[in-house]
Amino acid sequence: MRVVVQNDKSRACRRGLRRGVLAAVTAAAVLSGCGRADPADSPEANPAPGRQQRLQAPAARALDAYATELRAAYKARLAAARHWGLRRVPLTPPPAPAKKPRITTREGFEVDDHEELGLPPVFTTVPTKRKVVFLTIDDGAEKDPAFLRMMSELKVPYTAFLSDYLVKENYGYFARMQAAGVTLSNHTLHHPYLPGLSYARQKREICGMQDVIEKRYGRRPTLFRPPFGDYDQATLRAAKACGIKYAPLWDEEVFVDHWEYREWDGALHPGDIVLSHFRGRRDWKGTMPDMIRRFLNKVTEKGYAVARLEDYL
Repeated sequence: MRVVVQNDKSRACRRGLRRGVLAAVTAAAVLSGCGRADPADSPEANPAPGRQQRLQAPAARALDAYATELRAAYKARLAAARHWGLRRVPLTPPPAPAKKPRITTREGFEVDDHEELGLPPVFTTVPTKRKVVFLTIDDGAEKDPAFLRMMSELKVPYTAFLSDYLVKENYGYFARMQAAGVTLSNHTLHHPYLPGLSYARQKREICGMQDVIEKRYGRRPTLFRPPFGDYDQATLRAAKACGIKYAPLWDEEVFVDHWEYREWDGALHPGDIVLSHFRGRRDWKGTMPDMIRRFLNKVTEKGYAVARLEDYL
């Protein structure tokens, strides 16, 4: 019978894993040789006391350092949640999926020859079983510095769909947003009702905003949201010609004082896209941080984390 000897290092690592230490802890442990049961006839099975101590130290230090890092990160998020008046600390989203879900146009949202023409898919929910939702914010009218601080401190991802006639008042505000990791996407130059325009004018609205974002922020978007959620075949053909890959709409909309739902059940679902707007007291009975507070309190209460939309596309 082959005997396997489990040294102190193996037992310590198993205890750490049983306590639910995240994958990064496991990786650190494995890199240190942790968690491996060595054959009894291996020199590693019964090292000399001095050698065993030298092998244990890096693994122990890695685990302790990571545990300290986790505690510090949680304390910072707890402090931020309290500072911004949240009822609970927002949940941390899972890592981006290694295999992206296949995005297709929602049934009933197609245009003529949608698939045959290879037009950008129009969707309101990302197909996933994970309890995540995606926050998207439109237009760019309100430029509240407190909003930027709140989202940065809470580490909440979101996607901004911008219209130039509003953004041009302060391009720098959205540059700070981008520097914090936010993807800046296309919501046309002037926010018109696109189906009322010719193909050429729709293309000017969409491609023109592509040019603005590339000039000001260094990249051409691949996401486009038609104003008011209205589009026709010409809209999607123009979007495709301008380099757009996806046309996400939304399943819920959050305001400063209430929610609105597309679905009959009035509930959140895994992968739902949530819409809001850059608005302040001129338009709402509150501020952008008030809206985010309402949004986060609900999704956290329902057990959802806020994930980055681009990670799933």
